[in-house]
Amino acid sequence: MRDKAVVVTGAGAGIGAALARRFAAEGARVAVNDLDPDKAKAVADEIGGVAVPGDASAAVEPARDALGGTVDVYCANAGLASGGTEAADEQVWARAWDVNVMAHVRAAHALLPGWLERGEGRFVSTVSAAGLLTMVGAAPYSVTKHGAYAFAEWLSLTYRHRGLKVHAICPQGVRTDMLTAAGSAGELVLAPTAIEPEDVADALFAGIADDRFLILPHPEVAGYYAARAAEPDRWLGNMNHIQQKWEAAQ
Repeated sequence: MRDKAVVVTGAGAGIGAALARRFAAEGARVAVNDLDPDKAKAVADEIGGVAVPGDASAAVEPARDALGGTVDVYCANAGLASGGTEAADEQVWARAWDVNVMAHVRAAHALLPGWLERGEGRFVSTVSAAGLLTMVGAAPYSVTKHGAYAFAEWLSLTYRHRGLKVHAICPQGVRTDMLTAAGSAGELVLAPTAIEPEDVADALFAGIADDRFLILPHPEVAGYYAARAAEPDRWLGNMNHIQQKWEAAQ
């Protein structure tokens, strides 16, 4: 990663900040994007990077300019943990879709022409285990994270022979503000096995070294994913038991 130009969205705190720090430690030049300009500047100053505040959907062009005209690695990390059921307001659904999926699509659209011409590029999508499995009490989050995973998968199968490397990071609980925002559902399902943001960065770099698409900071997720595919009714029954346990605790 030495001298590579790296963009990390949602990097003012949590997983994004941990990724930005790790890329910088590996010698990369890092553009730190966050909606909060003060947080973006604080992390950028800490790692010797450049702050690019604003909406993640519009981060590519200013970040590319700030990095001298090139982006080698793009980390689509910014995410929105939208709770609720099917009855959540349509604006909640629309915002979750925009941040968790369409921001990734827009970044890929802006970056792919240059990457394909050069024959190389790396797209890192922070998805969540919810994108492979689901999350109780959070329909907008679960559905849009499935979409984020599907898009990363599609990018990989479509462009890998043309030099594009894609990584989908799918952790369970991570000790960040997003875990706190998950409330009682997060306390029940995610908190018991929660890891630190730095553990997610370590998992990503291990996956990059192995050239792996699917990055599982919680290795047990692979077993859950396999069970979901092999015996969906049994898996749904087990998840429904968790749902009932959560409802009883309310």
